[in-house]
Amino acid sequence: MVAAVFHTPDAPEQAPPATPVAQPTQAVRTVAANAAAPARAGIPELPATAPGIDWRGIALKVLPPILGIAALLGIWALVAITSKGNFPSPAETGRQALVIFGDPFYSKGPNDQGIGWNVLASLQRVGLGFGLAALVGIPLGFLIGRFAFLSRMANPVISLLRPVSPLAWLPIGLMVFKGANPAAIWTIFICSIWPMVINTAVGVQRVPADYMNVARVLQLSEWKIVTKILLPSVLPYMLTGVRLAVGTAWLVIVAAEMLTGGTGIGFWLWDEWNNLNVKNILIAIGVIGIVGLLLEAALIKLASAFTYEDVKS
Repeated sequence: MVAAVFHTPDAPEQAPPATPVAQPTQAVRTVAANAAAPARAGIPELPATAPGIDWRGIALKVLPPILGIAALLGIWALVAITSKGNFPSPAETGRQALVIFGDPFYSKGPNDQGIGWNVLASLQRVGLGFGLAALVGIPLGFLIGRFAFLSRMANPVISLLRPVSPLAWLPIGLMVFKGANPAAIWTIFICSIWPMVINTAVGVQRVPADYMNVARVLQLSEWKIVTKILLPSVLPYMLTGVRLAVGTAWLVIVAAEMLTGGTGIGFWLWDEWNNLNVKNILIAIGVIGIVGLLLEAALIKLASAFTYEDVKS
């Protein structure tokens, strides 16, 4: 009898546990990378270079103003040469400017003060007149732009008074206020109010109609319409009116001070003319231009801070 032999299948062999392979260190990886890289015999590695300076762009920005100032000085020097000593040269005026600005805040009486005090007096008048014009002109512009009836009522008045020369208002101020200083402030007020009124009104009228329709659907109050819808949209127009008004005010104050006397850069200029001091007159013209340029630059900076688009002068 043959015994049955049962062959049991062998159990599957288990793989031995994997031996952990040590990871290469950073130094090993670096050496391997250098070995794998193709050798470049005799060619040294060049360091990364910084982006080059745009000399052409710098020249296009700096060179034109320098050439413009040089041309102005050249014409000035030519006029001085042809006048045979009757007109001061740029060098003579520059030496006189060093004397003037050496002590700009001296005071030897109400009619004998340094140029610094006169500039500050003019800026104070401009600030008062312009501030009053802004307090009246900007709200008035909102009302004129917001309500068609007020717009039709104010248009002929503005069209009649806006073209009047600013100095034509000075005698009215002298008659009403009985003083040179308030008359000058009044003249600044009446000449600088129109740009703010007109630009603000135009900005309100150009607000998209969809905005106003949404405000009506939401039944917003007039205060919310002004603060939430009109003011953000009108702000660029309003700041443009402010810029124009300040420039006009600074132009007018010089002429007004020539006529009213007292202190101020306009009075100082006229007083130097009475003394036939042409060099000081040229210095006063330069100071007036520089102060006006600084006021314009400050307002451009202010406008760019409150608008999303670039503000160009």
